Amino acid sequence: MLDLTEELSPAPVAPEWEDPALYWPRLSAATGHLPAPVAVIDREALRHNAMDLLVRAGGLPIRVASKSVRVRAVLDAVLALPGFQGILAFTLAEALWLAKTHDDIVLGYPTVDRSGLERLFADERAARRITLMVDDPAHLDLIDSVASAGSRPELRVAIDVDASLRSPVLGHIGVRRSGLFTPGEVAAFARQVVSRPGFRLVGVQMYDAQIAGQGDNAGPDAPLIRAVQARSRAELRERRAAVVTAVTEVAPLEFINGGGTGSLEFTGSDESLTEASAGSGLLGGHLFDGYRSFRPAPAAAFAFDVVRRPARDIATVLGGGWIASGPPVASRQPLPVWPQGLRTLPREAAGEVQTPLQGPAAVALGVGDRVWFRHTKSGEPAERVNSYHLVSADEVIDELPTYRGEGKAFL
Repeated sequence: MLDLTEELSPAPVAPEWEDPALYWPRLSAATGHLPAPVAVIDREALRHNAMDLLVRAGGLPIRVASKSVRVRAVLDAVLALPGFQGILAFTLAEALWLAKTHDDIVLGYPTVDRSGLERLFADERAARRITLMVDDPAHLDLIDSVASAGSRPELRVAIDVDASLRSPVLGHIGVRRSGLFTPGEVAAFARQVVSRPGFRLVGVQMYDAQIAGQGDNAGPDAPLIRAVQARSRAELRERRAAVVTAVTEVAPLEFINGGGTGSLEFTGSDESLTEASAGSGLLGGHLFDGYRSFRPAPAAAFAFDVVRRPARDIATVLGGGWIASGPPVASRQPLPVWPQGLRTLPREAAGEVQTPLQGPAAVALGVGDRVWFRHTKSGEPAERVNSYHLVSADEVIDELPTYRGEGKAFL
C-alpha cells in the first residue's frame, strides 16, 4: 500500500534525483528484472512533489486533477495528506467509479454522456458526491432531456468560466473552454441555473492555462511569455474577484476553484479562491522543467530496451511514442534522460513501435540495454501500462495498477 503520511528517511542535502548519475542507475538496478516497457514511480520523489505543491499553494486546499494521475493508489495516498481535498475528474464515467470510495468529486468538463447521467440519477449517493460542470443552457437542457427535475435527484453543478486573456494585440491567449467571460455573462447564466428546478449551483471554476500550463523560463520567447503572464495575472485577479462577487449575489457557493500545477503561487495568493487544482506536478513531467518558480522531481518515468543498432551512433528502442496531448510540437515528445546525451531523430521522432536515438551516448549502447524517458505531462503514460512499479531506495516495494490495469479506459 502506498502511504505518503509516514515518516521517511531524512533526505540528503541534495536530493538524489538532482544527480542523474545516481538516480537513473538506481532505478535501472531496482527494475532490471522486469521486462520493458517498465513504468516506475519513485516514492520519495512523489512525496517531495506533493509537499512542494502544498508549500507553493500557500495553505489553499488542493483538489487533485485525476487526469494527470490515473492511478487510484496515488490519488488515495495524496488525498490522505492534510492540504489535499477532493478530486477533479475528467469524465462522468470516471467520476461515478471514483464516487464509490470518494465523496467530493468535481467533474472538470461538461458531460453529454446520457447513459452516465442515467446511472447518476439512479444513485442518490453519487448525486450527492459528484458536481457536474456547466457553462451553457444547452448543458441543462440535455440533462433535463434525460430525466426531468421531478424524476431525478437534485444535481450539484458548478459554472466553468473562461480564465484566458483577451489581448488587443495577440488575441485570445489560453485554452478554448467556456464561452462565459465577463462577470455579467456569468451572473446571467447563474440566474438561469438557479431558476431551473433540479439544479443546485455550488461552485465556480476558472483554469488559467496560459499561466499554469506555459513554462516561462525556456527558449527565446521566455521574456514575452513572462510579460504576457504578468498581464494575465493582473487582469484575472481583478476579473475573478468580480465574477465571484456577481455569482455569490445569485447563490451561495461552496467552492471557487482555480489554477493548476504551474500557477499555484498565484492561485494561493488570490483571495477570491477557496481551492486550487493540481495533478501533473505530483509525477513531474518534463514540461515543468521550463518554469522559473519551481521544478518537480521526476517521480514517474518509463524505460524501453534497445533492440537494434542501425548505425554506429544510433540505438533503436522498441516503443517510445508516448506522445502528450497539446500542439504537435517537439516539447510533447517523451524526453530520453538516461543515458545522458540521447536525442530523437528529427525526421522520425518517437514512434509507436520504435524510436531511434542518436548522440554520443548511443555509441555505447548495446542490444538489450535500457533507456529511461520522462513524459511531457503526467496522465497519458498510465493509458499505456497496466501498472506502475513503486520504487523506494533501491528496490521495488509495490505494484500500483493504473486505470487501464483495473480495466478502465475513460478517455
